[in-house]
Amino acid sequence: MDSTQIEVTKKLLKINTIKIQPSNPFTWASGWKSPIYCDNRKILSYPATRTYIRDSFVEIIKEKYPQAEVIAGVATGAIAIGALVADVLGLPFIYVRAKPKGHGLENLIEGDLVPHQKVVVIEDLVSTGISSLKAAEAVNNFGGDVIGMLAIFTYNFEHAKENFKKANIELTALSRYQILIDTAVEIGEVTRDEVDTLMKWREDPTSWGR
Repeated sequence: MDSTQIEVTKKLLKINTIKIQPSNPFTWASGWKSPIYCDNRKILSYPATRTYIRDSFVEIIKEKYPQAEVIAGVATGAIAIGALVADVLGLPFIYVRAKPKGHGLENLIEGDLVPHQKVVVIEDLVSTGISSLKAAEAVNNFGGDVIGMLAIFTYNFEHAKENFKKANIELTALSRYQILIDTAVEIGEVTRDEVDTLMKWREDPTSWGR
């Protein structure tokens, strides 16, 4: 898995999906200051990278979750890649909204899900894990059986790992923070002097930069 994670990370950096700016931090929607920003939606504009990530997900599902009956994408970032994965596997696809639609049937989950079907959830990005786990909970509440979650990238925060452990859901990511930093140093995207700043941020992202 590490070789795949390194290759995915290199591809993400090459197309500037992940930007690292310790000296010019970003502000997340949560209000956190961060030396890093990840926008995996850009992957869809790069066919070779998009295909590599799709096929990597497919291989993981075949190996770890051969019993999967449905693929679910978390809106909005994982809808497209999740649909591509489902298409290759020949499986039904559904997606989970962040909140119920405000009109019509007011659906939280779009698509047909038969009770007790085994579902693999696909995310584009995991930070705290809260929104990802809410999506998994929605699938379970809708009658599905979430058997695992896959993500393109995870910051691998300790509290996120605890959240997944408490929910009894296994998360498998194609790229993670430590591999990102190691790879960025190797290819010259980050200096060794900047690594300390990047690691301190991950230790306490809520107060970093304030």
